[in-house]
Amino acid sequence: MKLLSVNLGRPKAVPYTDQPDGVTGIDKQPADGPVRVTAPGTEGTGASGLAGDAVCDTRHHGGADQAVYAVAREDMDDWERELGRPLPHGSFGENLTTVGVDVSGALIGERWRVGPDLVLEVTSGRIPCRTFQGHLGEKGWVKRFTAKGAPGAYLRVIEPGAIRAGDPVEIVHRPAHEVTVALQFRAVTTERELLPRLLAAGDALHPDPLAAARKYVAAQGGCP
Repeated sequence: MKLLSVNLGRPKAVPYTDQPDGVTGIDKQPADGPVRVTAPGTEGTGASGLAGDAVCDTRHHGGADQAVYAVAREDMDDWERELGRPLPHGSFGENLTTVGVDVSGALIGERWRVGPDLVLEVTSGRIPCRTFQGHLGEKGWVKRFTAKGAPGAYLRVIEPGAIRAGDPVEIVHRPAHEVTVALQFRAVTTERELLPRLLAAGDALHPDPLAAARKYVAAQGGCP
C-alpha cells in the first residue's frame, strides 16, 4: 500500500462552478517534492490540509473533516476502461492517489499512517457535484459516479507530517464497527434506510452525515 501521487490544485476560473467568484481548485496536478499536511481549521473557514493546495468553495469543501481527499488508482483504472479515456493522477480532484488501499472499503474512523509522520482518519465519502461533472466533461457524471458507489474518502489530520509520492500507507487502527465509506455514501445518497447504521461510527463520522443519521432515526421514532 503506497502513494502513487500527491496532487495540488491552483485557483482556476471556469464556467461550470457555482462558487461565487467562479473559481475552483479541482484541477489538481502531481507535486514534484514533499508536501506538508496539517489540520486546516473548521469547515467554512479552513480549506485544504495540504500546503499549496487550493480549496476555493469552502461552503462545501475543505475544513478539518475534509482536509484530505484520497482515491484508489484501482477505481480510476476501472473508470478509464468504462469511459475509454485516460485519467491521470489528480483527475478526480483527489489529493492522494493510492495503490493497494481499499479506499471506499475503509471504515469510518480508520487511521492511516502515510509516510513517516502523517496520521489521517477516514471521515466520509465524497459527494459528487456540478463542479466535478464540469471538470471531467462527462454527461450525467454525478448520476454515474453515485451509482458506482466507490466515492473515495475524505480524511481528517490526526498527526501532521510531510508526504511525497512513493510513501507507504499503513493502516494503524481499525474501529470495531462495520460502517465503511461505501456504506456511508449509499446511506446519504440512494439508500436512506441505511442511515441508522451510521450511528455505530459515532463521532469519527463527518458531522453532516452523523446529523442526518440522527435526524432520520428521530423521525422514525427512535432515540438519536
